[in-house]
Amino acid sequence: QVRLVESGGGLVQAGGSLDLSCAGSGSIVRLGAMGWYRQAPGKQRELVAQMSSMGSTDYGDSVKGRVTISVDNVEKTGFLQMNGLRPEDTAVYYCYAVLTPLDSEIPTHYWGQGTQVTVSS
Repeated sequence: QVRLVESGGGLVQAGGSLDLSCAGSGSIVRLGAMGWYRQAPGKQRELVAQMSSMGSTDYGDSVKGRVTISVDNVEKTGFLQMNGLRPEDTAVYYCYAVLTPLDSEIPTHYWGQGTQVTVSS
């Protein structure tokens, strides 16, 4: 069964760094776009970073200059490096990816289980 498995996250002090990863699991033919959104309590889900299948990147305004997304297409894994973290970065971070499963060969949007990032002041 194809799915996304997230790891990383946790508690960090303001100004610190955290790395998140998101790995495609199962029989996957192709990885397309991949990225992260986040959602804080009482707020809408917002874009953190994403990378298209062609390698172009897009970052949310609130994190520009502080986060970097990279993707290993062979391992079908994405990485999110976050620096200079602020208390307002506290949220559940969800990765997504467009994966093409071997059995269907249909590009399909998947979401990870989410990982909590907490930044203390």
